[in-house]
Amino acid sequence: MKHTIFRQVLAAALAALVVAAPAAAANKEQKQLMADIRMLQEQAQQLQNLLGTLNESLKAVNTRLDQRIDEQANVARKAFADQKLSLDNLTNDLRVVREKVDDNNVRVSSLTQELDALRQAVQQPAAPRMTTTEPDAAAAAGTALAGGATPPAAAPPVAVGTSPQRLWDMAYADYTSGQWDLAVQGFDSYIRNFPKSDMADDAQVLTGNSFLNDGKYDKAIESYDAAIRNFPNGNAVPEAYFKKGLALQHLGQRDRAREAFEYAVKTYPDSDAGRLAKQQLGRP
Repeated sequence: MKHTIFRQVLAAALAALVVAAPAAAANKEQKQLMADIRMLQEQAQQLQNLLGTLNESLKAVNTRLDQRIDEQANVARKAFADQKLSLDNLTNDLRVVREKVDDNNVRVSSLTQELDALRQAVQQPAAPRMTTTEPDAAAAAGTALAGGATPPAAAPPVAVGTSPQRLWDMAYADYTSGQWDLAVQGFDSYIRNFPKSDMADDAQVLTGNSFLNDGKYDKAIESYDAAIRNFPNGNAVPEAYFKKGLALQHLGQRDRAREAFEYAVKTYPDSDAGRLAKQQLGRP
């Protein structure tokens, strides 16, 4: 009897142990899982903190980079502004130097012209004076004047050392003021004293213009022909042909005027004189 009870108790104890063992194992695994979860949470928090620190570091780095870029941009802008200012100053200095050089060139050219005029005046022989031993010439001159003949107009003598530019300015001033006779004398004097000047052909054409404006069309044509003949490569030749055509029109010589206009249009089509001559040809 006792053995039976002992066996029953032992069996019940073993059964309790069998039932309790899985429960204890499950509880242990649950605790381990909870411990692992807590560890993962701690690691996640650490990672979160690390990411926050990295973000702050990146923000600081970006801020420093922006400041550095702004500083470099300011330095570059300042350097560019300084270079532009230096370039502007150099440009102004160069302009001043160029103006001074041009002024010096003008002065040198004027001095050269005056020197050439003085040299030509020195090289020209003095005009012979009329002495008492020349009574025949004086008598002839007196007789011509007494007979009422008008002596030919002569240009006033040019002062020794007068530069071509000054002589031109005086003649052109007479021309612009409508003093046609004085202008003719001045331009004739210019051509006679400075025949190789670049403005000699212009002086010859302006002589013809003076005659044309004064209504002396025959003399105007002679002056234009002289410009064409004596200065064939002059820049005033196109105007000479055109103005010659105008003078011929005033004389009623329309065929010759048309020839002059046509020559100007054909030979100098791009010049002002050529275009004006073309307009004349288009008129009825």
